[in-house]
Amino acid sequence: MPDAAPAVFGQYQLIEKIAQGGMAEIFRGIALDTQGIERPVVIKRILPHIAASPEFVEMLIDEAKIAVMLSHGNIAQIYDLGKVADDYFIVMEYVEGKTLSQVMKRLRSLGRLIPISYAVSICAEIASALDYMHRKTDEKGNPLNVIHRDISPQNVILST
Repeated sequence: MPDAAPAVFGQYQLIEKIAQGGMAEIFRGIALDTQGIERPVVIKRILPHIAASPEFVEMLIDEAKIAVMLSHGNIAQIYDLGKVADDYFIVMEYVEGKTLSQVMKRLRSLGRLIPISYAVSICAEIASALDYMHRKTDEKGNPLNVIHRDISPQNVILST
């Protein structure tokens, strides 16, 4: 898709497909507002066979409701949950940088490792975000019981 013109998707433009997993396609995009202001975003479009499951859609909505309550420097913000035609999607903050997976692969190709001080710093930042999520409560003080089930190098973005 990099050579194609941006595709309009609701109030967003899909600029470039950056990943695909078993449940969703991930795009770098632009949020278009009525005043002409553009904001870079990430659009996670749920794959059709997943979106066809009412149970999954309910789970997606519940997770989005919880995710919008999270505000931490190491957690990408959720801006929107929506549907265009039969496509459900989540719009998230675009974080400029590389995934930990990309950095590790590049270093490996150079015969190098992440320096210990950087690795410890990365782990500490991840732990800080996880601690925040696990301890987060709602406005009444009830625990949200958030458990992140997919901490992996491809889901950790090292910002610039």
